[in-house]
Amino acid sequence: MRTLSVSEKHLFHLIIPVLSIIALGCNLTAVAGQLEKVNTPVIPVLSDAESPQIRLPGTKADSSRLQPEDFAYLGAFRLPGADERPRTFDYGGNAMTFNPEGDPRGEADGFPGSLFVMGHDRIAYGELPDGNQVAEVNIPVPVNDRNLDDLNTAGFIQDFHNVAIDSFKQMDEIPKVGMTYLNRPETGPLVHLAWGAHLQPPDQASHAWFSPNLANPNIKGYWFIGNQDLYSVNGYMFEIPKEWADLHSGGRPLATGRMRDGGQGGMGPELFAYQPWNADGSPAADGTHLREVPLIQYEKSSNKEDFVRCMNGYQHADEWEGGAWLTTPGGKSAILFAGTKATGKKTWYGYINPAGAEQVCVDAGVTGYPTCRLADGGLCPSSDMAGCCSEESGGCVSMRGWWSNRFDAQLILYDTDDLALVAAGYMEPWQPQPYAAIDIDEHLYLSPPEWDIQLVGTGDQRRYRIGDAAFDRANGLLYVLELYADGARPVVHVWRVE
Repeated sequence: MRTLSVSEKHLFHLIIPVLSIIALGCNLTAVAGQLEKVNTPVIPVLSDAESPQIRLPGTKADSSRLQPEDFAYLGAFRLPGADERPRTFDYGGNAMTFNPEGDPRGEADGFPGSLFVMGHDRIAYGELPDGNQVAEVNIPVPVNDRNLDDLNTAGFIQDFHNVAIDSFKQMDEIPKVGMTYLNRPETGPLVHLAWGAHLQPPDQASHAWFSPNLANPNIKGYWFIGNQDLYSVNGYMFEIPKEWADLHSGGRPLATGRMRDGGQGGMGPELFAYQPWNADGSPAADGTHLREVPLIQYEKSSNKEDFVRCMNGYQHADEWEGGAWLTTPGGKSAILFAGTKATGKKTWYGYINPAGAEQVCVDAGVTGYPTCRLADGGLCPSSDMAGCCSEESGGCVSMRGWWSNRFDAQLILYDTDDLALVAAGYMEPWQPQPYAAIDIDEHLYLSPPEWDIQLVGTGDQRRYRIGDAAFDRANGLLYVLELYADGARPVVHVWRVE
């Protein structure tokens, strides 16, 4: 936090009590579409020209915040291609970004541009080392229909290419990847890349860039995001609007972050601003620890077992897989995260209980940390800790991992002004909270292959619902990947944001 002047200290006698209320407990307010703003007056602008407009967190005028009613669902479309791995979208959807220059012919139907989408993930231990290839597809008119066969299918603009060949070789066990297309005068058009893994090597750089010409990607890097925990930085990426970046993040136009299950990178979605090029547009030297600006940074479970300094309603089974910085011509804005939110009464590390979704099944062999939590962050009763199966003795009906009685696919919204206050040092990076949540389950197909049910679950306990997101700022179009929707293949859902 930066040092305050005398006048600012006087002002903060008004602000600090409200911040203290916010800090009392992360789970006092559940993120399930019922979030409310604090009804407090706007703080006057300071006369100091170097100071941002100061206001109490959560008091931005509704007229400048995007609201759930500003999102109009348009429909979905399918992705093309065969199912021969790795040149397939089956088991893909880890990363996606919008290219406004990709397909100008789309202007005729109102959906110009293209999408770079990542295909089938790499598999560890040498089974599929050339996975996570990237293809570029056009954007057909979305169709709002419950029958997958009635949806339009995108076409290839560029077929699959292994853009990260010979790169990130040690990060192939459940890769976590983000992409962002950015065309800047300093560098020209590039696709920026973040790469991690479920079990993250501590000494492997996580960020790079490559050319949109997938046949000659010319990948450059590799960089660290400051000295941040690698579980916090490499799961999703998106562009920060230039005007906001110039005012608040020192011109850094790229946002990157990750939400690692179990809270190992932070108990909520993390976000940092960065820039990987020098003044002349050349890439920073390989191995550089780039200077970053924290925008959202919650407490890590490895530091605090209790749910403190976390996202309201946080659960260890939450999955935030995509993000976008939304703006409209009318001046509305929001930072959006897309993912699968644990919304059950309990969340636990272990397995699905065959007795039903309301029953817990912890891994009784794990005792190093609390493996079952109530929705308010409290510990489950001791009667829940016996377990119901073990991988050694058999009888487990699911893969091991973080489970909940219920999951919901959600889009959550953060106030861009809160992040400006963080960047300026007037708020701690764990204090911004979502002000709204949009449940999107009614639009999903939720039709994974039968053989993947053990991994993803079914019904209320279906996890891994949402992949990455991308935003067409000029046309106000939000693209969100639904995982395991068309068999093993993602489907792209589309909203108009106004």
